[in-house]
Amino acid sequence: MNKRIIFPVFILLISTAIIFFQFPNLPKNLSYDEVQFAKLALSLDGKPYTPYSPLATGHSTLYFYVILLSFKIFGINNFALRFPSAFFGVLNVMIFYFLMQFVFKQQNNKIMRQFNNLTIFFPFFLSVILVSSHWYFNFSRFSFEATFLLFLELTSLYCLYRYIDKSKHSSLFLILSGIFAGLAYNSYTPGRIFFLLPLTFIFFTNFKNLINFKNFKIILYFFIPFIIIITPLTAYLTLHPDDRVDKQFFPKNTEMKITEKADYFLRNIQSIILMFNIKGDINGRHNYPAKPALNTILGILFISGLLLAIKNLKKLPNQIFFAYFIIALIPATLTYPWENPNMLRTFTVIPSVIYFIGNSFIWLLNYVKKDKKHILLTIIIVLLVLSSIYELRTYFLYQVKVFPQAFELKYELKTALNMKSLP
Repeated sequence: MNKRIIFPVFILLISTAIIFFQFPNLPKNLSYDEVQFAKLALSLDGKPYTPYSPLATGHSTLYFYVILLSFKIFGINNFALRFPSAFFGVLNVMIFYFLMQFVFKQQNNKIMRQFNNLTIFFPFFLSVILVSSHWYFNFSRFSFEATFLLFLELTSLYCLYRYIDKSKHSSLFLILSGIFAGLAYNSYTPGRIFFLLPLTFIFFTNFKNLINFKNFKIILYFFIPFIIIITPLTAYLTLHPDDRVDKQFFPKNTEMKITEKADYFLRNIQSIILMFNIKGDINGRHNYPAKPALNTILGILFISGLLLAIKNLKKLPNQIFFAYFIIALIPATLTYPWENPNMLRTFTVIPSVIYFIGNSFIWLLNYVKKDKKHILLTIIIVLLVLSSIYELRTYFLYQVKVFPQAFELKYELKTALNMKSLP
């Protein structure tokens, strides 16, 4: 079988195995939020399209139409409620694999030239790190919309890369990038600022043409479909307050002093920095309470890869993923400190983290002597296996112990929906 086919097939099988193992019975119980999400999805049935619902503390509705479709296909049950999250969890890993192929092929450094198969193997390697991260696959196993948002952002970013790479039909990829950035805006709240990433890079990579108005249509290819997609939700929010954002977005609190807001912001920065390697989310649905988001191996590689990206920020991939890293963390920095660290709101930072880990590996391969590179590559593979085993152990051996408290409703979905009041 062709190597270009083998690796995508393997990553598809690995992703499916990890995410769908004991699905949807692990977690066995439902959370209160999941039942509210099901009610929101069912409330949309048979009604004209509405971009926002005040149910479940207020949500844009795009993802809940996906849940409604799942109910139509599989019936109203736990599997149907959680299936969309798992489906996009698998799909994201495939998109990430193909995105990484473009990223590291474009770098075209001496390591990629020395190892003929590395441009194929390396994206596979990073994709395994992604799907075996307990931070990632945990959110693929119940009905929150994190994986759906990541699907929209990764697809927009992949299309952006195809445009930057000057692939055939690059204008079509630019239009698609705008469409998926608009859909991300209509998804989970942190996705509303993602469009800044593709828009900024489109603008600056065509800056001279835009200034001279020779090729202004380039930015319109992205901007027009984006504006069309976001118009219904934007129009709704101009007339109705978003209570969910208003309650959590402390800069809007008029009763707070500027010094208090600055203190909250700095506290958030501190807790988010510590989240990666020191102290993670304490919510049992999001994480094994207080466990760092990354294990020791990945944590060290992440920090070194981030520093390398900052050092070599003139390189386009480093610019894109550093910007994506910052944009993914902004929403959490602007919520109240007791909400942080929050591995749900910062979920879309994971692809950047994995990219930085890849940066470290490339640097190591560049650093050692030529006759030692295969030895180092073997060590890297061993570290990958150990890291993956450790991450799976974290979830299936330890985090499962907190699920009875984190997922509090011991009822099937239909029973919970028919109850007048939930305990």
